[in-house]
Amino acid sequence: MKNYIIPDAWNIIEKGFDPRLNKISESIFSIGNGRMGQRANFEESYSGETLEGNYLAGIYYPDKTRVGWWKNGYPEYFAKVLNAANWIGIKVKVADELLDLTKVQVADFTRVLNMKQGILERSFIATFNSGKSIKVKSTRFCSIADDELSALTYSVTPLNFDGQITLMPFIDGDVKNQDSNYDEKFWDFVSDDLSDEESYLTLATKKTAFHACTGSFSSVSKNGEKLKLDVKQVKKEKFVGQVFTVNVKENEEITLCKLAANVTSENHPKTELLATCKKAIARAKKAGFEVLKEAQANAWERKWQQSDIVIEGDVSAQQAIRFNIFQLFQTYTGKDDRLNIGPKGFTGEKYGGSTYWDTEAYCVPFYLATADEQVSKNLLIYRYNQLDKAIQNAQKLGFNNGAALFPMVTINGEECHNEWEITFEEIHRNGAISFAIFNYIRYTGDEHYLVDYGLEVLIAIARFWKQRVNWSEDKNQFVMLGVTGPNEYENNVNNNWYTSTMATWCLKYAMEAIEIVNRLNSKRCAASLKKIDFNPKEISDWKKIINNMYYPADTEKGIFLQQDGYLDKEQILVKDLPSKDRPINQKWSWDRILRSCFIKQADVLQGMYFFEDDYDIETLRRNFDFYEARTVHESSLSPCVHSILAAKLNDEARAYEFYLRTARLDLDDYNNDTDDGLHITSMAGTWMSIVEGFAGMRVRDGKLHFNPFLPSKWKHFSFTIGFRGAMLKVNICQDLMAVSNIGSAAAELVMNGNIYQVRPNEHVNIENANLAFNEG
Repeated sequence: MKNYIIPDAWNIIEKGFDPRLNKISESIFSIGNGRMGQRANFEESYSGETLEGNYLAGIYYPDKTRVGWWKNGYPEYFAKVLNAANWIGIKVKVADELLDLTKVQVADFTRVLNMKQGILERSFIATFNSGKSIKVKSTRFCSIADDELSALTYSVTPLNFDGQITLMPFIDGDVKNQDSNYDEKFWDFVSDDLSDEESYLTLATKKTAFHACTGSFSSVSKNGEKLKLDVKQVKKEKFVGQVFTVNVKENEEITLCKLAANVTSENHPKTELLATCKKAIARAKKAGFEVLKEAQANAWERKWQQSDIVIEGDVSAQQAIRFNIFQLFQTYTGKDDRLNIGPKGFTGEKYGGSTYWDTEAYCVPFYLATADEQVSKNLLIYRYNQLDKAIQNAQKLGFNNGAALFPMVTINGEECHNEWEITFEEIHRNGAISFAIFNYIRYTGDEHYLVDYGLEVLIAIARFWKQRVNWSEDKNQFVMLGVTGPNEYENNVNNNWYTSTMATWCLKYAMEAIEIVNRLNSKRCAASLKKIDFNPKEISDWKKIINNMYYPADTEKGIFLQQDGYLDKEQILVKDLPSKDRPINQKWSWDRILRSCFIKQADVLQGMYFFEDDYDIETLRRNFDFYEARTVHESSLSPCVHSILAAKLNDEARAYEFYLRTARLDLDDYNNDTDDGLHITSMAGTWMSIVEGFAGMRVRDGKLHFNPFLPSKWKHFSFTIGFRGAMLKVNICQDLMAVSNIGSAAAELVMNGNIYQVRPNEHVNIENANLAFNEG
């Protein structure tokens, strides 16, 4: 675990430059706007260890799968979000000496990510071998007010000399992904356009033929006055730029302003891409850096008004939750239903920038409460639009009759994960997609989503489960063989409790959805069922499975078994593992991990989180105490579920421990893997830990239920949620929960069995809000 980020309520602050931490910081200080993003690479040259990353949403390359032993059903490629043209680059020279932080003495290095306004700043003093010293300050952002634009300023001040400073702003498209399977570069040159102030570079992806045009406008000023300089234009393969040479005196500040645009063929015709990029640069020039910066701050202010969580009394916790919320909104804005949320977002290459089941299980609840309803709806529509390919994925594995297996990893709907135990066996992902539809409707009340989109998805998933189970003559029940549950430290197991529980729930919900759609629009329901050749006998088949499904359990211990044979393993608790063996995924062989009882992330407990109302508190407690003691939390998705369940059990110590772990997972590099990108999807779990955990918020029967407690380290905490037209500001302190409604609709709250109606512009105080915890 690292501990170098300075606690601050609104800023992520790094003091001092340590090259060993640079890749971690590149991840932590990443910026984006939902349409594009970039790691916090330096603008100037840097020959030290770095992971260069500029990413454009929706642009990918099908990197040929690399496996040792090909199996039928394997995907032919792994889709990867590409490292795109580097627009931030500035080559800086003092006389003939190149600025490179690995080759100069660095002092007063500070990097600050201002989360309130979405702005990244950096400053330092560099001393060259000649003894000359300069002070550098850079400021940059990716605009969420105009998501095709980005901007930066880069200021250099000579501290002890008069002389010549050369600045070369450039766009470099000769880039590659470090995770390329065959060390291949994925971009082809299309065209370039260059003048003394503007640069444009258009590239095309190989195979997928996406086009992207990156443009920039550069100007140089001295002490605030724009300079007219002789400019040298530079053009090389996939590279365009200008060279500005400035004569300076000691303590004179020169500033390069670089306004940039990225436009792609996802949103504009290829033949008009250059013209569109030039129009975007013209917008940026007309506004200027300061106006763009002000628009950025205003846009972020609006987002924070709807999503901020305030924690009084614990600056480390406060910084962490805002960091997680900030990164989520940098990654996904919900404007485009073709886009989704990769586990690393725009902060790294791992996981290919593709979509996993994380979105449905963790991100949907966050966006439901903190953004417009359409944002979370677009995440569901993304899957609906890929239903045909999910059916094709199932067909490749031998399923028929319109059964759908949504991919474990995808960008375009095709499965592109190439590990057999995941691709073929981690089928519980289907359940998360059905549950997200249920969760959306439960929260919004929008049952018509089933009419327009959801019913076909739910039936296709139910058809998959019907074919995936088989009847066991030995058990005289249906069983589910050869699966991998959420705990990926177990593969090819039989009767994973979570997967089987999700399967039968999906069957039940599909039947319920048919009834709802028939009630809302019987003609539409009949047409939808005819379209997919639905046979009413299917429902009776589903009911047989629901009523006769086998779920492993140990009656003596009073727990559900993760899978058949789990108790045959040597039962060692995590607390008894030597520290030298942690994390086991970096210290142990895979064989040893598979034979152990250790759990990567919530498995049985994931199911109990989803369906908590089906289990009494003591059943939850027995399962929590048993499985948490064996969980190593080596998935970023693990701590949040444990935090929420611990809060429900009134276990403040563990609830808070897991909250901090999930909240500061990347800031403190808990798992020694932040260098290759942040854990974006699990960041939604941090929000869930507070709102569903400490506030105890649930939605039941169209009402918001709360069962809050205040962690002892906090004076109070507050958050804002949108719910069916209401906008509720909730403040929880000792023995009091205060709720104000600044929205346009009333909301009903339930606390300790009492119902409170909060109308627009009303304020309600509910006393003894955390009494249940105090008595626990």
